[in-house]
Amino acid sequence: MSLRDWMLVVLLSLVWGGSFFFAEIALLAFGPLTVVALRVSIAAAILLVVMRLRGIPVPAGVQAWTGLAMMGLINNVVPFSLIVWGQVHVTSSVASIFNATTPLFTVVVAHLLTTDEKLTAPKLAGVLLGIAGVVTMTGAGALSGFDMANVGQFAILGAALSYALASIWGRRLRGMPPVAAAAGMLMASSVVMVPAAMLAESPLEATPSTGVILSVLGLAAISTSFAYLIYFRLLSSAGSTNLMLVTLLIPVSAMSLGIAFLDERPGGTAFVGMALIFAGLACVDGWLFRRRSG
Repeated sequence: MSLRDWMLVVLLSLVWGGSFFFAEIALLAFGPLTVVALRVSIAAAILLVVMRLRGIPVPAGVQAWTGLAMMGLINNVVPFSLIVWGQVHVTSSVASIFNATTPLFTVVVAHLLTTDEKLTAPKLAGVLLGIAGVVTMTGAGALSGFDMANVGQFAILGAALSYALASIWGRRLRGMPPVAAAAGMLMASSVVMVPAAMLAESPLEATPSTGVILSVLGLAAISTSFAYLIYFRLLSSAGSTNLMLVTLLIPVSAMSLGIAFLDERPGGTAFVGMALIFAGLACVDGWLFRRRSG
């Protein structure tokens, strides 16, 4: 990747890392589905305004909206819901670490579904290290003594798999302006999430504090609207596997916010698991092997 791409990766990791922090606060007043519905609908409205100011037309045609609807499902509806629900049972710090497995899923999915991003020995080693990191964090006895924390962890792993599928599907949208792709995807997601939240959680009865309202706005404007403008630009220039390396840095910002403002104290196994996942991601990127060759 170019220096510009790496700068965008760092920036995207910062704004996505904040999503775990914002969601944790939003959950103080709203249910998981409501948090996701507010996130995608407000973000869609913001991007529609941006499109209007730039003179970019709304996507048109059955084929375009079919692609956007599928992207909204696997990149927003499913993963956002699983992550926010998972954060009911695990801290934002732990959630961000499990989310960091996304590139490992992407390597496997890209190998199966593409012709230009095949599995190599370093990438396979990275996947195995990542699995070891997940096992370390969930605990060896997780399957025998399953609790809601483990359910939350596996929900976030499901979100990581969904993100991996989305990174491959998103290649179909490369010819679309990034802001139009992001807005269309979020509009399609809103059509699903707003009715679901209204029916399941009665969000109009909530009494959010100022902090919760600001967190929802931050989640929508910064960690969604702005983030997806960067996301689609990187997907076009760096490829799906390299794009998902952004999750390498997300836990750093998410854990820093959680420790500083939410009084979270991740245990020792969380850091060991994160170290193994990071080592796996370094193998996926090929950095360790390039250093040895050098």
